[in-house]
Amino acid sequence: MSFAPSPPPFSPLAPHPPGTDAPATCEVPHFAPVRVRGGRYQLARLVRHRRRAVAAGLAVTAAALVAVGPGDSDGARGHPVAAPVRERRAVEMVTAPVRIADGATVLLLRPGDRVDVIAAGTTATGGDAQVLARGARVKKVPEPVEGAAESGALVVLSVPRPVAVRLAGASATARLAVTLC
Repeated sequence: MSFAPSPPPFSPLAPHPPGTDAPATCEVPHFAPVRVRGGRYQLARLVRHRRRAVAAGLAVTAAALVAVGPGDSDGARGHPVAAPVRERRAVEMVTAPVRIADGATVLLLRPGDRVDVIAAGTTATGGDAQVLARGARVKKVPEPVEGAAESGALVVLSVPRPVAVRLAGASATARLAVTLC
């Protein structure tokens, strides 16, 4: 007689036999697809929100204009110029030798001094004194030549071209004097 092993008795913790506690299979419920924000639907959202679309377009346009900058290089980038600045032309300075009537006055001058040149006793103005050059810079004071003291002394001035023409014309008809500035 052979004895077969008997089945184990049921455990009080597991009221059902093992493997019978799993739920029954069921179908997965239907749900809408999950979409990440942005992506390909961003343009459609901008069309729906027109104010945002206009603001974004203006921001992109402004950034492009600032990056390109103004067409001319005179102004500052991105800022209007309050008033246009007039360009000053450089005054063309020339060297003019001038004979001063009082030779002793010329001995007081040094290169770099500023002087006013005055014409005294011109026949054109009826004997009145007239200022021909204001603030002319003394370039050179040549050494006086012996025997020429009565005819005055020479001084070389740096003046604008129109003033040099006036000085040359007045020296032929008037006695010139200088005053230190």
